[in-house]
Amino acid sequence: MTYYSVLAVTPTSDDWVADYIEPANNTVARHCGRYLARTTSHERVEGQGDDAALRVIVEWPSKEAAIAFMNDPEYLPHLEARTQGSISHHFLIEGKDDLA
Repeated sequence: MTYYSVLAVTPTSDDWVADYIEPANNTVARHCGRYLARTTSHERVEGQGDDAALRVIVEWPSKEAAIAFMNDPEYLPHLEARTQGSISHHFLIEGKDDLA
């Protein structure tokens, strides 16, 4: 079953960003993930709340692949840097329609 990581990220410091991109790209690829979007071009069309600076969507072949990515020892220091240097919200969404 396909899963999607949907992230809203607002950096509070840019110190981590340059060192984050390449290791994150490599780790996503190693776990068979695929970026569908990484963009600052987004807008709220419904609801209220704080707007994130960056929206990210990653497609995973399975929940296990997404969790393996998050727990990858090579990624963990970069994950820690991102979470310490940003306000981040990460949702893992199963690719199914419960309302069909």
